[in-house]
Parts: sequence; C-alpha cells; structure tokens
Amino acid sequence: MTYLVWDDATKEAALIDPVYDFMHHYLEVLEKKGLTLVYAMATHTHADHITACFSLKEKLGCSYVMWHSTACLDVSKYVDDGDTIEMGNVTFRFHHAPGHTNDSMLIETATHVMTGDFLFTGKGGVGRDDLPSGRMHVHWAALRVLDLLDGHLVVCTGHDPPGTEMQTLDWNRTENPVLKMTSYEAYETWQLGVSAGLGAVSKIKVAVPANLFAEIPQHIPWLDQDQ
Repeated sequence: MTYLVWDDATKEAALIDPVYDFMHHYLEVLEKKGLTLVYAMATHTHADHITACFSLKEKLGCSYVMWHSTACLDVSKYVDDGDTIEMGNVTFRFHHAPGHTNDSMLIETATHVMTGDFLFTGKGGVGRDDLPSGRMHVHWAALRVLDLLDGHLVVCTGHDPPGTEMQTLDWNRTENPVLKMTSYEAYETWQLGVSAGLGAVSKIKVAVPANLFAEIPQHIPWLDQDQ
C-alpha cells in the first residue's frame, strides 16, 4: 500500500511507502493534481519491493525520510521518536515501532496513522517477524506504542487482503486478535503459525540490497518478465 497525503493550500505532498514499480503512475497523479512532492517516506526497510523513495528524491528533489537508525543509504531526513514534520496545514508525527524491522515507524497525522507492516487490519494481526532485523519479542513489546494514539485514527496498513475496509484504531483494539492478546507466549504461537504459512518472500534477494544501497538493479526479475 502507498499513501498520498497533500495540503490543499500549498499543494505540497508526501508519498508514504512508494514502490519503484509504480514511479510513472505517481508522477502522473502528482501532475494531474498539481502537487509538488516534498517528502517520500518509508515506514521501514522493505523486503518485498524496491522503494521508490530514493528514485523520487533523485528525480524530483524531495526529501527521503526514514527512522534515524535505519541502515538504508541516501536518506536525506532522519526522524526520531516524537519528531514532527510540518507540510502546510498537515503535521506528521513519528513513533518508533520496531519488531517487523528494527527501523519500523508509525507515521501519524490528525486523522490517520500509517503503520507499514507493524499493524494490519482486524484478522490480519501484524506483520511477520522472521525477516532481516525482525525480532518477535521486540514487536510484542513495541505494541505498547499504540497506547499513545487516539482511537479515532484510521489505520493505513502496508498490506491487507483485497477488499479490506480501513478501520479505526479503536475498532482494531477490539477486532485485531494480536491487540487482544495478554501474553507474549500467545503472540509467539500466533507469529510462528502465520510465518510458517506465508513461506519465503520471493523478491527479498533483490529488494533488500536495492533498498539498503539505494541503487536500482540492472535487472529486476519481476519487471523484466513484464517487458
């Protein structure tokens, strides 16, 4: 999932978790809406796609925003827990939410919270913890960061099954099975079961190096197949 946020007054915009495969589409949408992209933000180091953040930075001159301790190169603006970025009348607030990856963060606005793969909607639970820098016990402990957020915020996730309707954080507090768990042991059992059913991430050997080194590979297998 990629999210476009803009300010009506200034026509400044931010793309959250943009995917390199859809660069052309983003540029078309920005032009059609008359928007100037000032921020490209990644909620974490992605393993299942190549981020478009560094490509957008190079092409449009926007800032590439990530958590301060990320291993990714070419980031131009690092944020820490509780930091804010103003974009016209829009305020982004950042919260460290590790577990799925060590550099995972939540991006909060007045009405929405972009959770990346830290939190999914309802039965989706949360993202897997068996990928590079993922730590199950860290993810479980980090769920407490959600207590800082107002329940009215609409949860905008990195993944969800097609047709899933976005819901508020309060809705998830009662309907998301992970948020109803009371012990780490229950969470560990759930995570191990989910991860076993998901299998390997097909794009990881191309996507992770590309994202870490901020370099587009000469050959991208899944795009080469479409040509």
